[in-house]
Amino acid sequence: MPHNPDHPPAKKFKPGSPFFRIDKKPGMLLPRKENASVPIDVQRKNLPIYQAKSQLINQLRQLHNAVLIGETGSGKTTQIPQYLYEAGIGRQGIVAVTQPRRVAAISLATRVAEEKRTQLGKLVGYTVRFEDVTSSETKLKFMTDGMLLREAIGDPLLLRYTVVVLDEAHERTVHTDVLFGVVKAAQRKRREQNKVPLKVIVMSATMDVDLFSQYFNKSPVLYLEGRQHPIQMYYTKQPQSDYLQAALVSVFQIHQEAPASHDILVFMTGQEEIEALARTCRDIAKHLPDSCGPMTVIPLYASLPPAQQLRVFQPAPKGCRKVILSTNIAETSITISGIKYVIDTGMVKAKRFNPESGLEVLAVQRVSKAQAWQRAGRAGREDSGSVYRLYTEDEFDNLIPMTVPEIQRCNLASVVLQLLALGIPDVMNFDFMSKPSPEAMRSAVEQLDLLGAVGRKGEQVTLTPLGKKMASFPLEPRYAKTILLSPDFQCSEEVLTIVSLLSVDTVLYNPPARREECLAARKKFTTSEGDHLTLLNIYRAFKKVNANKEWCRENFVNSRNMSMVGEVRAQLREICLKLSMKLESCGSDTGSVRRCLAHGLFMNAAELQPDGSYTALDTHQPVAIHPSSVLFQAKPAYVVFNELLHTSKCYMRDLCLVDADWLVEAAPEYFRRKLRPTKS
Repeated sequence: MPHNPDHPPAKKFKPGSPFFRIDKKPGMLLPRKENASVPIDVQRKNLPIYQAKSQLINQLRQLHNAVLIGETGSGKTTQIPQYLYEAGIGRQGIVAVTQPRRVAAISLATRVAEEKRTQLGKLVGYTVRFEDVTSSETKLKFMTDGMLLREAIGDPLLLRYTVVVLDEAHERTVHTDVLFGVVKAAQRKRREQNKVPLKVIVMSATMDVDLFSQYFNKSPVLYLEGRQHPIQMYYTKQPQSDYLQAALVSVFQIHQEAPASHDILVFMTGQEEIEALARTCRDIAKHLPDSCGPMTVIPLYASLPPAQQLRVFQPAPKGCRKVILSTNIAETSITISGIKYVIDTGMVKAKRFNPESGLEVLAVQRVSKAQAWQRAGRAGREDSGSVYRLYTEDEFDNLIPMTVPEIQRCNLASVVLQLLALGIPDVMNFDFMSKPSPEAMRSAVEQLDLLGAVGRKGEQVTLTPLGKKMASFPLEPRYAKTILLSPDFQCSEEVLTIVSLLSVDTVLYNPPARREECLAARKKFTTSEGDHLTLLNIYRAFKKVNANKEWCRENFVNSRNMSMVGEVRAQLREICLKLSMKLESCGSDTGSVRRCLAHGLFMNAAELQPDGSYTALDTHQPVAIHPSSVLFQAKPAYVVFNELLHTSKCYMRDLCLVDADWLVEAAPEYFRRKLRPTKS
């Protein structure tokens, strides 16, 4: 009997269903706002999950696998690992708790360490890409699912761990889905080899319970009752053609009617949209009568400097309303106190990969019902709340029930490389919970073949020595290949810097209100050779001033992300040294760097057409230079790019100027088929 996320699941239990039901006794719930003055052990006892603690521990002690459904805010993520530890379950090893997002892994580890009154990195620690805060004492380890996967490459049985908790499972990121298969196989092999058993607990707020239960050998489902507070739902009477306008109207309708202490969270799709709406809201708020009270508008998206992201957690000044405009980053991973109203535009920006065209594009699309419920849940964390859905009830009924798992809509080259590195003999038939299409798997193998990472004999795919080396980098295959090629062009130090710059959230901060200042400050770093080399210039200047924060402010550079680039670079450099690579710098010979990028990113190349437009060489699809690129006004004959962003048209982001000869050198056979024949 699948759990239907459209209704509070409590109604969905029929007598004789194969699910356990864990009821919460009605207990006094303290809003988080007051938490500062409430002792931590009292806060823990006030969580809905506390009422079910002994029942839960008894069940988890007996079961090898369990699926745990708990409403948002029930306390499952912070408490389950502690309950396991306190009850001595899995004490002989480490309890791993995986999260799809790094921000969640870090903030949860910090919170649990605080609750256990221990220094972060001792009993409780975390590991995310390029950052490890653990020690030999760590027993509760929060980590991104990608990190546990990397550990599995070295230890497919995951022998250091006795319990793996797969949290936020409904997000269905690529790493989570691969991890399901890897953990399931490790569990089976450990049983066959009479090793210490591995316990697997899958946790989520909303998901297709049936699918998960079946996949993990018909594991029992534990349902944790207790959403914290009731939520009032509102839909629009008519479909909205302009969801941004509808969001703006809704914000001010609430602002004029609701008490000032009630904050608003608006879900939107991306940075440009958020910044534009923030400007409009601030302008309108200035001209409202005093009776409305002031409003502080705070944007929240992944590429914001962390200090600015943290502003969303600070309470607004007394008598002032906080309005947060966020991407889906606020859907699951974080709790913002004070939110009483949620405005859901019903849209999200998601990656989609088309194996036929080989293009991965970011596009705006409708959310799923599961996402809509996640968003709604943000309004009931501390008190009763209201949710304004900017779509009709009919439109809601027609949404897809669950988000399509990322594994079925992304480029699988990294996944296939990882599976081969894990020693999985038959990657084409790996036990995925939701199988990707055969075309997508074939397309991934083809890309890896072009990069020289795999060899093929009929249906048999094997890793080449180069592929093995590529798998040792926590990077997309093409970036790993670019680094491995760099010694041939004597520019490893530069390529390491560029790949590190592309591996963190953007190091450039572009406040729309100060566009002119921003452009003027950047001019001294800009080069006509493209975005990669412009970034390299900025990084070199940053190092020259010893990472001076004032310099970062003046040049609109995100100092924390820039420092992160240094850390990432150090780790990638260490991998290079382990592989005995020769690392040297090409100094001012930037041509070598561009040549190396052409050899690594040749599948993402585009050619200028006689009419001034561009065509992607791989797919012959029309593409355009993104306005944020330093090459926006230029018309180079050939470029390579990092990614495509699909809005009104298909934009290439992060471009580098290259020569056609370099592309042909990189993959002669491939380009013989792709390059436009010259007219005789």
